[in-house]
Amino acid sequence: MDSEDGSETVHSVFDTVTKKGGGIFEQREILQIDYVPSEKRIVGRDEQIEKVAGEIGPIVVGEPPNSIIIYGKTGCGKSLVAKHVSKIAKEEAENRGVRLATGYVNCQQAKGNSDALSKYGREINPPESGTKFPARGISENEYFERVWSVLNEFYDAAIIVLDEVDKLNNDDLLMALSRAGEDGSVDVPIGVIAVSNKINYRDKMSERTKSSFGHNEFIFEPYDADQIREILENRTDAFADGVLDDGVIPRAAALSAKEHGDARKAMRLLRYAGDQANKENADRVKESHLNDARASAEVDRLLELISGLPPHSKHVLVALANLTKNHPEREWFRTVQVRETYLEVCNQSGADPLSSERTRQLLNELCFLEVAGSRRGTGEGKGHYSQYTLLWDADIVLTLDT
Repeated sequence: MDSEDGSETVHSVFDTVTKKGGGIFEQREILQIDYVPSEKRIVGRDEQIEKVAGEIGPIVVGEPPNSIIIYGKTGCGKSLVAKHVSKIAKEEAENRGVRLATGYVNCQQAKGNSDALSKYGREINPPESGTKFPARGISENEYFERVWSVLNEFYDAAIIVLDEVDKLNNDDLLMALSRAGEDGSVDVPIGVIAVSNKINYRDKMSERTKSSFGHNEFIFEPYDADQIREILENRTDAFADGVLDDGVIPRAAALSAKEHGDARKAMRLLRYAGDQANKENADRVKESHLNDARASAEVDRLLELISGLPPHSKHVLVALANLTKNHPEREWFRTVQVRETYLEVCNQSGADPLSSERTRQLLNELCFLEVAGSRRGTGEGKGHYSQYTLLWDADIVLTLDT
């Protein structure tokens, strides 16, 4: 193929994915994971919104709010509620003449406290400010000083959402933000909304940080099948009129409800089904497109779960996947078996293996993320031992490792 033919092929691909594609999409962005919908599109979280707003509420008149922690499994609306409440708080504050700084930081994507502060600083920094927030090159203390400076000069109050806060190396950032007014670091009240998938995250916090948050914690339950179906129905205007077969949304909702009520997975699945129909130049999105899209959606979901893990967690995961694939007749594997295969994976990748105890810890972290499962076994004369099983398709895991 010459370069001219290659250019024509690329143009054709771009045309296929950006045109109405046989009339499939109208507003594809509505199905993006980071899309914050209007209040009428938010399903099954009225009570949670009310409670979070009640704790943060004083901020809209420039008074100190209660900082909070929201717990729950992936896809249960934690981030959505946090972003929504922050957005409405900003609107209400502006109506009252209160300058409210609002910012969102995904701590899984941030490289530590300094990076998180830099991202927040860039979000709240007004154009007229002479303060800079470089991605790197200054100390953590300097980032704090610059954030305090911007808040003191341009705002009356502030909210910061720290999503996946458990991905930070420590809780120093939480403590500094929640205690900033008390410590005299800043003259404006700050409300912190911390979001975590780990229900035991509080156990790892220092006593001083715990006292800053008191008992202002909320646990979000997973969505049920009816709620997920309503969520998807509320976003059907992502598609052109009449292109969705009747069975597509019920099927997507049922598949996602089975996987712990994950609304993110449901929207991703529906979006990929539309993409699949686009690729085929189809006029309608059918259940068959949904089935074809499942593999891609599963890969992305697993990537999302493990993206913040250290390399050796992924080595342990690959070891468990190899055991599962090579022994189809078995479902559970003892720690020592995973350890032996992990050593082989390290040898193949040129990595120095971690200790046996650390391997067990990484296995337990994978279980917490619901990538793996665990159970206790008892052997005759051998005492108790742990066994592990892979909760994902081994081929999907091994695809990520290629």
